[in-house]
Order: sequence, then structure tokens, then C-alpha cells
Amino acid sequence: MLNSFPQVMTIAGSDSDGSAGAQADLNTFFSRGVYGMSVLTACVAGNSFGIHASQALTPEFINAEFEAIAADFKVRACKTGMLTDSETIMTVAKQLKQHDFGPLVLDPVIITKHGALLLADEAYQTLKTELIPMATVLTPNFYEAQKLTGISLNEPSDFQAAAENLLALGAKNVMIKGHHAAGQSIEEAIKTAKKFVHAAIANPIDVGHKYGPINPHVQ
Repeated sequence: MLNSFPQVMTIAGSDSDGSAGAQADLNTFFSRGVYGMSVLTACVAGNSFGIHASQALTPEFINAEFEAIAADFKVRACKTGMLTDSETIMTVAKQLKQHDFGPLVLDPVIITKHGALLLADEAYQTLKTELIPMATVLTPNFYEAQKLTGISLNEPSDFQAAAENLLALGAKNVMIKGHHAAGQSIEEAIKTAKKFVHAAIANPIDVGHKYGPINPHVQ
């Protein structure tokens, strides 16, 4: 049957070493039995030592990627990754309003495991006003939650306050991940994801000299 196979989409940067970005998302999609597509927002030259260069793609090209996918496929859910700047965020938000790509998992990629900033300072407000209100699930990590809310996360009550702050911005669900940046109900999907990520981190792929990629195929 036409477009009957589950299709999902990542809106993210391309990481040349495959440890993050669209490549990591596509590996994860495949391991969970769904077909993954991608809208690339930027290209990153990096390896296990860190990021050495990056190049944002133009809004015109990003729009063309969205339109090509919307014209031919039935995307049932999508997630975001690296969005680089306000112009990119506005472009993505416009496309998500124009086309039905299913529930949105918004991963506000701001800080890498190497400590590099991946979102321009002026883009934080755009992210808050344009994309967070569209999020079915918002998944900041420990540091990103602090950056987005201005709340220091020291006590359990701080996490509660930060989550409520993010919910007030319009996100339907918030999951603040741990210190490491790395058909079900939302609750069951989060439980599955947590188990999946724990196993993937515990069994990394041995490539490169420093921070290797997690292993999405260990299940």
C-alpha cells in the first residue's frame, strides 16, 4: 500500500563522523524499525576530537528539501536537531505549520559534548517563540534546560521549576535529560527511549581517538 511503511524525519545538521546529527538519527530510526528521511540544516566537519568547521545551508535549499519530502511521502513524526540561527528556525517553523509531519520532538541542540555552542545567541528567543510552542515533546539536556530557562538545576525542585517554565512556553511535554548530552503513549515512548539510550551509551562503537559514537544497534 502506498506510503504504508512508517516514515519519520530528522531536521538536523550533517556530522561528518556520524556520531551525531542526522546520521545518528537515521541509525536510530533504522534500529527502531522505521524509515528515516532528513532535512539537512547545516554541515559539520568534525571527528572524535571536536568540531573543526561548520556551514549553514541556505533557507532556499532547506525549503526545497521540505517541499520535496512533503510532495511524495507521508511523514508520521519528526524531530529537530541543529538549527544554527534565527533564519533557519523561522524557515523550519514555517514549513512545520504549512505541512503535517506528525508529532514534533524538539531537541534544542545548543551545546555539544565537546562544549561547543551550536546555536547563535540571538536565536534563543526565536526558538522559544517559534518552535517550542509547536513541540509535542521538548527534550533539552541538563545544560540546555538551564540556558533556556535561566534556572540553575541543583535540587529536584529546580528541575520541576524549569519544566514548568518550558511548559508555559507552549511545549506539551518536557523531558529534561541527564548531564550527558547524549505507536506508544508519550510516557511509554520516553521509557523506551531511556532504556535504548542507556544501552547505546554503555556499548559505544570503538572508532576515533576520543569521544566515540554511541551504539544504536546494540539492542
